[in-house]
Amino acid sequence: MKKIWNYLWERLVRYALKFGVVGLIGYFIDFGISNFLWSGALGDGWYETPLGGKLISVTVATLATWFGNRYWTFRDHRRKNFVLELAEFSLIAVIGLGISLACLYVSHYLFGLTSLLADNISGNVIGLVLATAFRFFLYRFWVFAPTRADGYTALKNKEAAAAEAAQPAAASSST
Repeated sequence: MKKIWNYLWERLVRYALKFGVVGLIGYFIDFGISNFLWSGALGDGWYETPLGGKLISVTVATLATWFGNRYWTFRDHRRKNFVLELAEFSLIAVIGLGISLACLYVSHYLFGLTSLLADNISGNVIGLVLATAFRFFLYRFWVFAPTRADGYTALKNKEAAAAEAAQPAAASSST
């Protein structure tokens, strides 16, 4: 049983806990910025509208969570090509947002559950749980996968293999 727990801890749980902390920070960034912009503190502008404020807050939160996941959660598996990594990370974030919106759409428009409570349960509970699970697994096993060719883990493994291959050759040439 201990072997199973250790395996799960190394492969999944440790990352999930860190991912959750980074996600909470991203949530508070999103919530804080959107509400600040919606309050009109910066005056009138497109950023004060619901969609404008949300666009800005989600963009800032996505960048913050990318940094947190890149340099803390998945730091051992980040990649040299950080632009491609950020693009893939952002794509998964947008799809995750789509999952949350789809849950809200189905509940509100297809099932006719139009109360504020129903919207919050479908969008901010069910949608958030499904989207978070989707993002976690895609970030862990695709964006920050240890097997990515340009990932630091894969590069370290290649260097170690090259060093091992060079050792027997060096030992046999000295004898």
